[in-house]
Amino acid sequence: MRPGYELWRPNREKAGSVTTKFVVVLLLVATAVVAALVTIGGWSLLKGGGGMGIVCAIYALLYAFFAFLVARWNRGILPVVAALSMILAIFCAVGAESWFNRDRAGFDEALLPSSLIGLLVIILGLLQIALIAASLYAFNQEWHVEEERPIGSGEDYGAGASGHPQPA
Repeated sequence: MRPGYELWRPNREKAGSVTTKFVVVLLLVATAVVAALVTIGGWSLLKGGGGMGIVCAIYALLYAFFAFLVARWNRGILPVVAALSMILAIFCAVGAESWFNRDRAGFDEALLPSSLIGLLVIILGLLQIALIAASLYAFNQEWHVEEERPIGSGEDYGAGASGHPQPA
């Protein structure tokens, strides 16, 4: 960067980019919360089934971390979010029915009722489909584009605009 110039990221100031970032962060936080509820509510049953409790806990922590990164305009994590969301959606599609089948006699019960955990798993799967679409849409908004401009010479458009013209 040359002296007297500043970096400007015009695509981050657009209302569409700010809205998309908010939606992606909201979906990531919702995924982390629902995954944590499934982990805590079904821990006694998940830990015995090949370590899926640990996998679910890792997903909850990763998605909370991803929400932090996207909130800071990190565009590079969005394809990773889409890929991991696809894997989690497959896990949810395969595993949801087994939670509902646990309502019969002879099965151990978890902290939360099995039918509620099954419903949470279905919600988690649907969240993943929405998250895949939103993260790929956000990736195409080119948050990474940077331009140099003289310090104080540019106008702010979109989110964060003061509405007052800058003196030349």
